[in-house]
Amino acid sequence: MAEKPEPVKVSYCPTCSLPAEYCEFGSDFEKCKPWLIKNAPELYPDLLKEADEKEAGRVSEQLHSFGISSIGADGSASSVHSGETSSSKQEEVKRLPGGKIKKKVRQEVVIEKVVRNKRKSITIIKGLDLFGIKLSDASKKLGKKFATGASVVKGPTEKEQIDVQGDIAYDIVEFITETWPDVPETAIYFIEDGKKVPAA
Repeated sequence: MAEKPEPVKVSYCPTCSLPAEYCEFGSDFEKCKPWLIKNAPELYPDLLKEADEKEAGRVSEQLHSFGISSIGADGSASSVHSGETSSSKQEEVKRLPGGKIKKKVRQEVVIEKVVRNKRKSITIIKGLDLFGIKLSDASKKLGKKFATGASVVKGPTEKEQIDVQGDIAYDIVEFITETWPDVPETAIYFIEDGKKVPAA
Protein backbone atom coordinates (compact mmCIF):
# COMPACT_ATOMS: atom_id res chain seq x y z
CA MET A 1 0.00 0.00 0.00
CA ALA A 2 1.25 3.49 -0.90
CA GLU A 3 2.42 5.83 1.81
CA LYS A 4 0.35 8.86 2.64
CA PRO A 5 1.96 12.06 1.34
CA GLU A 6 3.05 14.54 3.97
CA PRO A 7 1.21 17.88 4.02
CA VAL A 8 3.17 20.71 2.51
CA LYS A 9 4.00 23.65 4.75
CA VAL A 10 3.29 26.91 2.95
CA SER A 11 4.90 30.09 4.17
CA TYR A 12 2.84 33.22 3.66
CA CYS A 13 4.31 36.68 3.20
CA PRO A 14 3.17 39.05 5.98
CA THR A 15 3.26 42.04 3.58
CA CYS A 16 1.02 40.86 0.74
CA SER A 17 -0.49 37.76 2.43
CA LEU A 18 0.30 35.58 -0.59
CA PRO A 19 2.38 32.41 -0.55
CA ALA A 20 6.07 33.24 -0.97
CA GLU A 21 6.11 31.74 -4.50
CA TYR A 22 3.47 34.24 -5.64
CA CYS A 23 4.83 37.43 -4.06
CA GLU A 24 6.26 38.61 -7.38
CA PHE A 25 2.72 38.73 -8.79
CA GLY A 26 1.39 40.80 -5.89
CA SER A 27 0.96 44.55 -5.92
CA ASP A 28 3.79 45.33 -3.44
CA PHE A 29 6.67 43.12 -4.55
CA GLU A 30 9.22 45.82 -3.62
CA LYS A 31 7.95 45.79 -0.02
CA CYS A 32 8.05 41.97 0.06
CA LYS A 33 11.71 41.72 -1.01
CA PRO A 34 13.35 42.13 2.43
CA TRP A 35 11.13 39.42 3.92
CA LEU A 36 11.76 37.10 0.95
CA ILE A 37 15.54 37.53 1.18
CA LYS A 38 15.44 36.65 4.87
CA ASN A 39 12.85 33.82 4.88
CA ALA A 40 12.71 32.33 1.34
CA PRO A 41 16.06 32.95 -0.42
CA GLU A 42 15.87 29.65 -2.35
CA LEU A 43 12.77 30.86 -4.22
CA TYR A 44 14.32 34.09 -5.46
CA PRO A 45 18.10 33.71 -5.93
CA ASP A 46 18.18 36.87 -8.08
CA LEU A 47 17.11 38.93 -5.06
CA LEU A 48 20.21 37.80 -3.17
CA LYS A 49 22.46 38.91 -6.04
CA GLU A 50 20.59 42.21 -6.27
CA ALA A 51 20.93 42.77 -2.51
CA ASP A 52 24.68 42.02 -2.65
CA GLU A 53 25.14 44.49 -5.54
CA LYS A 54 23.22 47.19 -3.67
CA GLU A 55 25.34 46.61 -0.58
CA ALA A 56 28.53 46.84 -2.64
CA GLY A 57 27.24 50.02 -4.28
CA ARG A 58 26.40 51.54 -0.89
CA VAL A 59 29.89 50.77 0.44
CA SER A 60 31.57 52.29 -2.63
CA GLU A 61 29.40 55.42 -2.28
CA GLN A 62 30.50 55.78 1.33
CA LEU A 63 34.12 55.45 0.24
CA HIS A 64 33.59 58.07 -2.46
CA SER A 65 31.99 60.47 0.03
CA PHE A 66 35.13 60.28 2.18
CA GLY A 67 37.36 60.76 -0.89
CA ILE A 68 38.90 57.29 -0.62
CA SER A 69 39.70 55.45 -3.82
CA SER A 70 37.98 52.14 -4.40
CA ILE A 71 38.89 49.23 -6.62
CA GLY A 72 36.51 48.86 -9.53
CA ALA A 73 35.22 45.68 -11.15
CA ASP A 74 38.04 45.74 -13.71
CA GLY A 75 40.64 45.78 -10.91
CA SER A 76 41.85 49.33 -11.48
CA ALA A 77 41.81 51.85 -8.66
CA SER A 78 39.81 55.00 -9.16
CA SER A 79 39.89 58.17 -7.12
CA VAL A 80 37.17 60.77 -6.89
CA HIS A 81 37.65 64.41 -7.77
CA SER A 82 35.07 67.13 -7.31
CA GLY A 83 34.79 67.67 -11.11
CA GLU A 84 33.91 64.04 -11.70
CA THR A 85 31.12 64.03 -9.13
CA SER A 86 29.48 67.15 -10.55
CA SER A 87 29.48 65.71 -14.08
CA SER A 88 28.02 62.42 -12.85
CA LYS A 89 25.25 64.33 -11.06
CA GLN A 90 24.43 66.13 -14.30
CA GLU A 91 24.20 62.81 -16.10
CA GLU A 92 21.84 61.45 -13.43
CA VAL A 93 19.46 64.35 -13.98
CA LYS A 94 19.14 63.51 -17.65
CA ARG A 95 18.67 59.79 -17.12
CA LEU A 96 15.31 58.19 -16.34
CA PRO A 97 14.78 54.96 -14.39
CA GLY A 98 15.99 52.01 -16.41
CA GLY A 99 18.90 53.96 -17.91
CA LYS A 100 16.80 55.74 -20.54
CA ILE A 101 17.75 59.28 -21.45
CA LYS A 102 14.99 61.87 -21.46
CA LYS A 103 14.70 63.62 -24.81
CA LYS A 104 14.05 67.33 -24.97
CA VAL A 105 10.60 67.94 -26.45
CA ARG A 106 10.70 69.81 -29.75
CA GLN A 107 8.38 72.76 -30.00
CA GLU A 108 6.20 72.05 -32.99
CA VAL A 109 2.53 72.19 -33.93
CA VAL A 110 1.22 69.13 -35.79
CA ILE A 111 -1.99 69.39 -37.81
CA GLU A 112 -3.74 66.23 -38.97
CA LYS A 113 -7.00 65.67 -40.85
CA VAL A 114 -9.02 62.58 -39.94
CA VAL A 115 -12.03 61.49 -42.01
CA ARG A 116 -14.97 59.88 -40.21
CA ASN A 117 -18.07 58.31 -41.78
CA LYS A 118 -16.70 58.92 -45.31
CA ARG A 119 -17.93 62.52 -45.33
CA LYS A 120 -17.22 64.20 -42.02
CA SER A 121 -13.68 65.27 -41.25
CA ILE A 122 -11.98 66.45 -38.10
CA THR A 123 -8.83 68.56 -37.94
CA ILE A 124 -6.58 67.64 -35.02
CA ILE A 125 -4.10 70.22 -33.71
CA LYS A 126 -1.33 69.02 -31.37
CA GLY A 127 1.49 70.95 -29.71
CA LEU A 128 0.07 74.43 -29.16
CA ASP A 129 0.57 73.99 -25.42
CA LEU A 130 4.34 73.71 -25.96
CA PHE A 131 4.35 77.40 -26.92
CA GLY A 132 2.58 78.43 -23.70
CA ILE A 133 -0.88 78.70 -25.26
CA LYS A 134 -3.90 77.65 -23.18
CA LEU A 135 -5.69 75.00 -25.21
CA SER A 136 -9.14 75.94 -23.87
CA ASP A 137 -8.70 79.54 -25.05
CA ALA A 138 -7.30 78.36 -28.37
CA SER A 139 -10.25 76.03 -28.98
CA LYS A 140 -12.71 78.87 -28.31
CA LYS A 141 -10.90 81.15 -30.78
CA LEU A 142 -10.76 78.41 -33.41
CA GLY A 143 -14.47 77.66 -32.97
CA LYS A 144 -15.40 81.33 -33.39
CA LYS A 145 -13.11 81.93 -36.36
CA PHE A 146 -14.22 78.90 -38.39
CA ALA A 147 -17.81 78.73 -37.04
CA THR A 148 -17.45 75.09 -36.03
CA GLY A 149 -17.24 72.99 -32.91
CA ALA A 150 -13.82 72.85 -31.31
CA SER A 151 -12.88 71.01 -28.12
CA VAL A 152 -9.86 70.01 -26.07
CA VAL A 153 -9.52 66.22 -25.79
CA LYS A 154 -6.87 63.75 -24.68
CA GLY A 155 -5.24 61.98 -27.59
CA PRO A 156 -3.98 58.39 -27.75
CA THR A 157 -0.68 59.43 -26.11
CA GLU A 158 -2.53 60.99 -23.13
CA LYS A 159 -1.50 64.48 -24.30
CA GLU A 160 -4.16 67.10 -24.81
CA GLN A 161 -5.02 68.18 -28.34
CA ILE A 162 -7.67 70.29 -30.05
CA ASP A 163 -10.28 68.63 -32.26
CA VAL A 164 -11.97 71.01 -34.73
CA GLN A 165 -14.90 69.83 -36.83
CA GLY A 166 -14.41 70.25 -40.56
CA ASP A 167 -11.47 70.38 -42.96
CA ILE A 168 -9.69 73.60 -42.05
CA ALA A 169 -6.14 72.25 -42.22
CA TYR A 170 -4.72 74.75 -44.75
CA ASP A 171 -6.64 77.79 -43.50
CA ILE A 172 -5.51 77.21 -39.95
CA VAL A 173 -1.78 77.88 -40.51
CA GLU A 174 -2.35 81.55 -41.29
CA PHE A 175 -4.75 81.90 -38.35
CA ILE A 176 -2.27 80.34 -35.88
CA THR A 177 0.65 82.54 -36.99
CA GLU A 178 -1.49 85.72 -36.85
CA THR A 179 -3.21 84.97 -33.53
CA TRP A 180 -0.12 83.67 -31.72
CA PRO A 181 3.06 85.33 -33.05
CA ASP A 182 5.18 83.10 -30.76
CA VAL A 183 4.43 80.16 -33.08
CA PRO A 184 6.65 80.44 -36.18
CA GLU A 185 5.38 79.02 -39.46
CA THR A 186 8.49 76.82 -39.65
CA ALA A 187 7.30 74.99 -36.49
CA ILE A 188 3.96 73.95 -38.05
CA TYR A 189 3.71 70.55 -39.73
CA PHE A 190 0.99 68.58 -41.50
CA ILE A 191 0.58 64.83 -41.39
CA GLU A 192 -0.18 63.62 -44.90
CA ASP A 193 -0.25 59.91 -45.76
CA GLY A 194 1.45 59.12 -42.46
CA LYS A 195 4.39 61.49 -43.14
CA LYS A 196 5.20 64.77 -41.41
CA VAL A 197 5.34 67.58 -43.98
CA PRO A 198 6.36 71.16 -43.10
CA ALA A 199 3.66 73.79 -43.64
CA ALA A 200 6.10 76.47 -44.83
